[in-house]
Amino acid sequence: MNDETILFQQMSAQKQATFIQDLKTDYRAIVLNYFSHPNIKPIENFTDKVFYSNIPVPQVIQIHMDLIDEFSKQLKIEGRSDEVLLDYRLTLIDILAHLCEMYRRKISKHSHV
Repeated sequence: MNDETILFQQMSAQKQATFIQDLKTDYRAIVLNYFSHPNIKPIENFTDKVFYSNIPVPQVIQIHMDLIDEFSKQLKIEGRSDEVLLDYRLTLIDILAHLCEMYRRKISKHSHV
């Protein structure tokens, strides 16, 4: 963690809301490009933000669910099926896998000290 990193729990309510909104924007870009332009860097950047600011994992899942819900509503307005959104569970799995790996490395590093 660098000197500029502030834990989510230590942020003011307004700062938390802004930070979550930034994460939502980042996650939206990841989801929209996940299958058409696969790129690991945005996922790594997102998981770094989540990990180093100590965002609770359920909050990450909520970000995913809110975005998928938003997409589902838009597809229904357009009269289209939202079945395609099931594929985007892979995005969440990928994000969670990256986070798990970061947690594993942190635990591994501390157990060898």
